[in-house]
Amino acid sequence: MITDNSTILVTGANGFLGHHVIKALEEYRNGGTSGARRDIKILTPGRDELNLMFASEIENYLWKHTPGVVIHLAAQCGGIGINREKPGEFLFNNLTMTSNLIEECKLYGRVRKFVGLGTVCSYPKHTSVPFREENLYDGYPEETNAPYGIAKRVQLEMLKAYRTQYGLNGIFLIPVNMAGEWDNFKDESSHVIPAMLKKFHQAKLSGAASVTLWGDGSASREFLYAGDCADAILRATLLYDSPEPVNIGTGKEVTILELAEKIKKVVGYEGAIVWDKTKPNGQPRRCLDVSRARSGFGFTAQTSLDAMLDQSYKWAQENKVL
Repeated sequence: MITDNSTILVTGANGFLGHHVIKALEEYRNGGTSGARRDIKILTPGRDELNLMFASEIENYLWKHTPGVVIHLAAQCGGIGINREKPGEFLFNNLTMTSNLIEECKLYGRVRKFVGLGTVCSYPKHTSVPFREENLYDGYPEETNAPYGIAKRVQLEMLKAYRTQYGLNGIFLIPVNMAGEWDNFKDESSHVIPAMLKKFHQAKLSGAASVTLWGDGSASREFLYAGDCADAILRATLLYDSPEPVNIGTGKEVTILELAEKIKKVVGYEGAIVWDKTKPNGQPRRCLDVSRARSGFGFTAQTSLDAMLDQSYKWAQENKVL
């Protein structure tokens, strides 16, 4: 529901996925493949301008800038390690930011479309593969990610409830693990792909004989290029209006062991891989049924895992974050 003269607020615009979403929106504004420029305004406030932990700041910002579309990307998240260290913080902060924003959008009353982002971590620890949206509540999430995953489940329920009671047009997208340019390579909070890229890169530079990775490598994951996720978000914003959640991914899984071998090759590291089996694997398998995204708004991921790894590593080297 983006029209000419639309003002679009993107929370978390300066984060990893936010960079890709802003790029997609700017390309859309400039005409994309059609060449027809669209008169839309994109709002990209940082935390110093809009702190979602405070409802009054959101209220003031909405009335000052009058957005008609809100794409909510802001979240506190990270890999297994930081999820285990800060479960209470992750639960409280994500619940607070999201509930504040949805409530203030309802009170403001001029939001024609609210796009919420969930997480694959919300699915039960043991879910039949491929994960279907109707499986979301079939059990408890994997323990290390549960507080974050449950906060995102609450966002979905809040959007459904506010649609029913107040007519807020909210949609909810569930992306898998992502990688790409602008990813987070910080040791304490990075996800699996940037963490591995950094480990192998540093081992290559130091001449280390081996790299140690968590778990036993048997767990599987599905990975999506963040630029493809941004395309899905744009398509859904334009074309999807159902309260039912939508998986966003490739529909293809790879084991962590296979992923490690691919990253080792991309980096050019020649040492050994050692698996620390005292550390958790996380959820045993992750792979999504992506048919609803395809039928609902014509989304199919375009970027292969190998291409995504190459692009991520190239960007990380160029930006000296390794």
